Amino acid sequence: MSTARPAGFAHRLAARSRPGAGLARAESLAFVLLTVVLVGVSGGLLWALGLNYDGISGSAPSKIHPATYMAVALVGWTMLRAGNPVIPVAQALNRRPACVLLATCGVLLLVLIAARGGTGLAGSIDTFVLAGLIPILLMDRDAATLRRIETVFHLMMLANAMLGLFEFASGQRFFPFRFDGMAFETDTRSAALQGHPLVNATLTACYILALAKGGGRLSPALRAGMIAVQLVALVTFGGRSATVTTLALGGLVGLFALNRTLRSNRIPLIGAACACFVLTALPVMVAVLAAVGFFDTLLSRFVSDGGSAQARVDMLAIFDAIPFRQLLLAPDLLQVSTLRRIYGLEWGIENSIVSDVLYHGILVTTLLVVAVGLYLGEIARQCRRGVWLPILTFVILVNTFEGLAGKTTMLAKFAMMLIVLFPPGAPRERG
Repeated sequence: MSTARPAGFAHRLAARSRPGAGLARAESLAFVLLTVVLVGVSGGLLWALGLNYDGISGSAPSKIHPATYMAVALVGWTMLRAGNPVIPVAQALNRRPACVLLATCGVLLLVLIAARGGTGLAGSIDTFVLAGLIPILLMDRDAATLRRIETVFHLMMLANAMLGLFEFASGQRFFPFRFDGMAFETDTRSAALQGHPLVNATLTACYILALAKGGGRLSPALRAGMIAVQLVALVTFGGRSATVTTLALGGLVGLFALNRTLRSNRIPLIGAACACFVLTALPVMVAVLAAVGFFDTLLSRFVSDGGSAQARVDMLAIFDAIPFRQLLLAPDLLQVSTLRRIYGLEWGIENSIVSDVLYHGILVTTLLVVAVGLYLGEIARQCRRGVWLPILTFVILVNTFEGLAGKTTMLAKFAMMLIVLFPPGAPRERG
């Protein structure tokens, strides 16, 4: 009887016996764990674990997201492994200068807030520093690690969608957004794993359009199924702007794809049959969902927005009460807080740029906007085609609520999504 082992087994055995193979596996596992924590751990979940992440009270270390601690630890490990810490720093400056700039802006914003005696110091770290570190950490990852991260990212987005649907069906919100432990009982939108419904809607919309543009390695059947699940879940998150943007841009993508298919004169029989089935079943499914009240929450947001539209008008009126010199450099924080209470904007200024101008001034806001623009452009240049549609979606939606002006890990999640769904070595999308 032959005792020969398969060639693949011998190759794996040799790989495991190589020096550093165990260390490489540990690093890969660390990045997978970072993905789980970044995408799946929200402020609501941290509150359930006993950490007041989104509030004011509590210890200072609890105000920084666990993913930020993990990212900083991985950066430290990268420097330690290199032997000379100057080497990875020089590589980052050479290959990811915009990421370094964004992280630096986050640190400078932290110093500015502390010097002015403001609150929300951790916001600059989670919003900008973490986002700057993610692409730097992923720039030298091997293809196998990136595939594992992509798989975990898909699974986390699927879990997020399913939890959102279960919250809608059951009427129970498991990890809602809380401020010092207080949840907003009048807000019945699902938050799922992302903490805030609008953050959830933004990330889900970008993910749907990324998949529609060929992002990731999912098979056509899995891709279509995932898009369908995410579209249904998007309704439960109640983001009006996200829903309209996704349907509009997604419809354009579908029309261009249909035109390309018809011009090629090659229409797969299975694809044609599936299209006919979907077109026939879709009106029936929509009618059934409407009958059971599935769209009621979203439609109520269009009928009565809870003062959201008026808040966007009132936030512009604040500028009339602040001298231009203060707007240019840095408005008085006490005055801004007073004006927000006068105009009924205690729960947020629904535009990232306007909020930053009111709290940090025009000069600082301009620096942040330029840094984020260069950052997204740098990531896009490193990715394959198709990446600009989710970027456009992100830019539109992030300015429909407080977005990047508050403490959020949304930009870091979005950057990870782009890098793992549109890796530069993958086949390019046609058209």
